[in-house]
Amino acid sequence: MATSEETWVPQACTLPTPERPLRVAEFDQLFATALRGQQRLSPTELRWELDPDAEPMLRDLTSRETACCSFFIFTISPGTSELRLDVRVPANYVQVLDGLAARATAGMAG
Repeated sequence: MATSEETWVPQACTLPTPERPLRVAEFDQLFATALRGQQRLSPTELRWELDPDAEPMLRDLTSRETACCSFFIFTISPGTSELRLDVRVPANYVQVLDGLAARATAGMAG
């Protein structure tokens, strides 16, 4: 039976399969501790507002994620009261963005 992570992680992801749950857990931790808001700007773009103290962790996580999933485009915009992260994907990866959006929503609610 496929886990919820397996249903949206694309074949293009080069992260070894055993490491994928750990990466998902890192995103879940970020969402639970730092995510303040989420907007869906378009089918292919999300915007997250995060606690500015999360910037080092966010930069590290997005850098490693880009290394294994090169289709992601992460744009970090630091601010004084919040940190903004825009996440874009090509149209054929919308389900990946949908998966992240759902996890972010669940993380903020929890």
